[in-house]
Amino acid sequence: MEDSTVTDVTTPGSDPDWEDVDDVSWTLLDLDELVDAYWTIVAPVMETDGLDPKQEKPTHGWLRDHGFRPLLYALREYHDRTFAEFWREDLELDAVESGYDWATDHERTIEALESFLTSRRERKGLADTSIDTLRYRLNRYVAAYCEENDTDDLVTPVARDSDIPDYKAVDACWAAFDRLHADLDGGQTKRRIHLAVSNWYAHLVRRKWAAVNPANGLDDEFDWSNGNDDDTDTPCLATEHVRALYKAADDQEDRLLVLALCAWGLRPNEVASLRARQFVLDVSTDEIPYITFEERKNGPGEVSLLYGKEVLENRLATFADHDDWSGHLFPSPHASGGSISRWTVWNRFTQLADRAGLPDEIGGASGGSISRWTVWNRFTQLADRAGLPDEIGGVSPSPKMGRRFWYDAYSSSLDVVLGSLDEIVAEQGSASADVVLQNYLSDSRARKLRREYMRDQLAAAFGEE
Repeated sequence: MEDSTVTDVTTPGSDPDWEDVDDVSWTLLDLDELVDAYWTIVAPVMETDGLDPKQEKPTHGWLRDHGFRPLLYALREYHDRTFAEFWREDLELDAVESGYDWATDHERTIEALESFLTSRRERKGLADTSIDTLRYRLNRYVAAYCEENDTDDLVTPVARDSDIPDYKAVDACWAAFDRLHADLDGGQTKRRIHLAVSNWYAHLVRRKWAAVNPANGLDDEFDWSNGNDDDTDTPCLATEHVRALYKAADDQEDRLLVLALCAWGLRPNEVASLRARQFVLDVSTDEIPYITFEERKNGPGEVSLLYGKEVLENRLATFADHDDWSGHLFPSPHASGGSISRWTVWNRFTQLADRAGLPDEIGGASGGSISRWTVWNRFTQLADRAGLPDEIGGVSPSPKMGRRFWYDAYSSSLDVVLGSLDEIVAEQGSASADVVLQNYLSDSRARKLRREYMRDQLAAAFGEE
């Protein structure tokens, strides 16, 4: 019997004209076509290298070393996916994971990263959620460093016995942050990543693994104080705007879109990729349903679902009997098993804003005719890949304004909680309501008070369900 060949794992839709990586226009492929390209181009190279393309997920390092950077780029820039997500969700393969999916497979670098996280967990007592967030920020830097410097080894350049001059180690670190500075919008996000990275290098110096901290003082080289933090400069929708949007939403999908943006405070790309498995609805009576995120802009996290549960459950019920449902709350009509893009979210929101009769300008942000959005979507994707800012000279009503509404409601809920403590402050002679909140009011009680007020705010905006 002949040995099994790659034809055993090639999918029926593979392109017969593809012979090697250079034959594939990676950025022009949709996810189904990328799956075909994996089996046709990547799988044979893996088999030649002694890897099982069905069982052994290739590392980022292996993919880069074998010329598959375009695949990683296409997944990241055009489909908002990591290779791990592509492997799990699109190839529908399972692999025995040895641990966290670091953007490097250099063993000494991973050891140094894990050493830092272990120290933070055991010596500083950081909770697992904090460790997850710290790991995520470090990995953003690792990915940028590897891409910018074409190496998986972050340790050797700073090692005490290294032959590499200190200035070159600093240059490599700064090059990674130049990339992050171009790729990320929020100054706060960049500061947090820098703090995590600087603390990691400082840990290596203290342990005598490194002779220099190349990230030390780097924050003085950038202006991260007033960057485009998520919603700092985004005008805020008023309650009447949200109410008009929700009223204009004449089908289940549009209503869910407004809820996700304004009641849950999600980013457009998070809305676009929402899946049923992210929602934890079966909770005890004293708990709040929530949405889980393995990866967010600032790390993994959860978002409380204070409003809109009934609409969500109706949406889930709509797809319950669909055998071919991918689990996406906003499935793409153009790609089997995929979700809509963040640009579709922008487009739908703008159409809703137009139907709701929102003003052309909110908070000084100028608007534009809705007919330009087909062209605008394509231009925005180009601008995104080019690293241009999403907002130049003001924006028309956009999904980010919904998130800004959520933040404004949350901030006002905190003000109400503090105001309710004034009587206690007077009776106890405390310095301020902040002192009472921090020192005497339990976290659970403070959360309960904030959530109660938030529900009132959201009910006023959306109307009772």
